[in-house]
Amino acid sequence: MATPSMANQPYCGRFAPTPSGPLHFGSLVAALASYLDAKAHAGRWLVRIEDIDEPRAVAGADQVILQQLERFGLHWDGDIIYQSQRKERYRQALAELQQQQLTYPCNCTRKQIKARGEYYTGHCRAGVEGPGPYAIRYLNQTPVMVFTDAIQGEVNIAPAVAGEDFVLLRRDGWFTYQLAVVIDDIDQGVTDIVRGADLLTATSWQINLWRHFSQRQPHFKHIPLALDEQGQKLSKQNHAPALNPQQVSEQLWQACQFLQLTEVPLTNPADLLSLATQAWRAKFFPETSAQDTITR
Repeated sequence: MATPSMANQPYCGRFAPTPSGPLHFGSLVAALASYLDAKAHAGRWLVRIEDIDEPRAVAGADQVILQQLERFGLHWDGDIIYQSQRKERYRQALAELQQQQLTYPCNCTRKQIKARGEYYTGHCRAGVEGPGPYAIRYLNQTPVMVFTDAIQGEVNIAPAVAGEDFVLLRRDGWFTYQLAVVIDDIDQGVTDIVRGADLLTATSWQINLWRHFSQRQPHFKHIPLALDEQGQKLSKQNHAPALNPQQVSEQLWQACQFLQLTEVPLTNPADLLSLATQAWRAKFFPETSAQDTITR
């Protein structure tokens, strides 16, 4: 059954970095895009620290990230929440799915899964074999193979990917991003999700959880990825350099250029953000004037 959109809800967006290191240019682009979309709608913009994968978290990285956002003029609304402090909430959500028989245990290793094919094929659906530890997978009976994205248009996900029984709780006992991000977005009243296009596949899985836990579904905008000279996504794993605190205006302008918003190299970040907000509004909502506030 299709779920209603968030058309009548007050706009709420968010930026949710992983504290595994400082922000780089790719993460600045993602933060800027979500910020501008919120400002274009005169909405709220939240910051959430996605440290659910605690082994990846670097001590102090969260504070570095927050300082970087403030330096670039990307000021957030409300309190910052940390996923590492919300484990009980995720346990409640997982228990709800388990009670409705929408999960099952799995002790397949990555090597075993790869030996059977490119994607997990539901090997443990009929019953788990051998000893634990066990992961908990979502019983993906109604795959979301098509959804609409405001930037990418109609997105088609390959059936084998969309139908994968994705993991909710890992074998090592850590909750996964898929479960945590949906519960957080619902609890925080997020209506619009602006993030990188590398999460399009994850979106198809997350929509399944949205449909279970919420009567509403968010709007999605997946922006193109910033790539390095080798054509790889700029990421902390690929050793993308941290943002330079001595080049705030230059890097902010470069991020605006990447998003195809402005060619005017303003040196004041506040002025540049104001101009970029107008450009974002004109790009995605051309029916409104540059001075109008977007309303749902």
